[in-house]
Amino acid sequence: MRQILLTAMHSGAGKTVVTCTLLTALKNRGMDVHAFKCGPDYIDPMFHKEVLGVPSRNLDLFLQGESGVQSTLSRNGGDFAVLEGAMGYYDGLNATDEASTWAVAHTLHCPSILILKPQGSALTTAAQVKGLLQFREESYLSAILLNNCKASAAERLSQMLERETGLPVLGFLPPMKEAELPSRHLGLFTAGEITDLRSLFDTLARQMEQSVDMDALIQLSSETARSKPVDKTQKKHCAIAVSRDEAFCFLYEDNLDALQRSGAELLFFSPLRDGALPSTADGVYLCGGYPELFAKQLAANTGMRQSIRSAVTCGMPTVAECGGFLYLQQCLEGNDGDSSPMCGVFSGTGVKTGTLQRFGYLVLSGESDSLLFRKGEAVPAHEFHYWDCTENGTDLLAQKADGRSWRCGFTGETLYAAFPHIHFGGELPLAERFAEACIRYADIR
Repeated sequence: MRQILLTAMHSGAGKTVVTCTLLTALKNRGMDVHAFKCGPDYIDPMFHKEVLGVPSRNLDLFLQGESGVQSTLSRNGGDFAVLEGAMGYYDGLNATDEASTWAVAHTLHCPSILILKPQGSALTTAAQVKGLLQFREESYLSAILLNNCKASAAERLSQMLERETGLPVLGFLPPMKEAELPSRHLGLFTAGEITDLRSLFDTLARQMEQSVDMDALIQLSSETARSKPVDKTQKKHCAIAVSRDEAFCFLYEDNLDALQRSGAELLFFSPLRDGALPSTADGVYLCGGYPELFAKQLAANTGMRQSIRSAVTCGMPTVAECGGFLYLQQCLEGNDGDSSPMCGVFSGTGVKTGTLQRFGYLVLSGESDSLLFRKGEAVPAHEFHYWDCTENGTDLLAQKADGRSWRCGFTGETLYAAFPHIHFGGELPLAERFAEACIRYADIR
């Protein structure tokens, strides 16, 4: 399996567009290509999946650890793995390089291509690139690709950048209206909300074949180990209902893989459209997403709200994070400012704040055993939301690297409900604990 990573100096350089364009171009060449996103982002992998037709997975050193990242890549990388970076190349936890894109490249020994979007500078850009090259003993930067750059400017800049930095410039992508993707409060619109996305990237891929040295790009990739496929035909011991629709779409593919490896059959359902939970479910997984954009529609589906409330209160093992946590509250303020009834498991109200709340990596711990946690155990997690809740719970201690801490969450023998997102592909057997609780519930029922 070969691997290459796309990175940038900062957010907004067009990493997702260039990544999806490259994925399309490689796929059109007949390659078995798979995509990965560095960090905890949910939205960019949706774009990867849309253009490739196969799931994209996250590589997150904070949530998974080195072994988890290496395992995810080796199990799911196909013949050619394309990794998309996050933020700036060295930007990691608490103003360090911990869990940064560079740290992923370092862990995987992966060559990286720097995406540059020229913005009002020329030679100064070369100085910045040289700074990136010299900032760590090994930068893993192997080439430059110019984005949103006219052909005439690209020719001049390429000569200067190669002379001043020593890095080859593989080519450029010119300004194209197709490359402008709409965004909102949690980032880009999801891939399913943009029409003709594959056609859009086919157009960009044809341009990439013309203005980027694709053969040189492929040659820059490095060889890495690929593990044997995991047998997923094992006997199922429980069934877990997993929310999946426009309102609940933030899911790590590794979480689903881990649940399946733990003996769970996954039953996908829509809180927007289905009348009740699947009748054979032994557990329920309510993931994050955009419930605030669909508050009235969720409220109108009284059958589903009653079904979920009954399941949770009767002891069905439940994981509800972020948007799923808001869905379990008494009511939720929609994006329009109106309040709508939700499942009523908890007495709180989800409210719009207009700013990011408790954003970033954190560690969760509890004073007693519960569904996912063991007493005193540190569980890495991540928060990213603009809505907050009047009743966030107090069963867990959340701590950030900068020293901040707070209480949050509702936990119990059959429950995890809180804002923080948890990754099941790390070093702790979280998926196994969830599945085992579902198996016990199935036996009792």
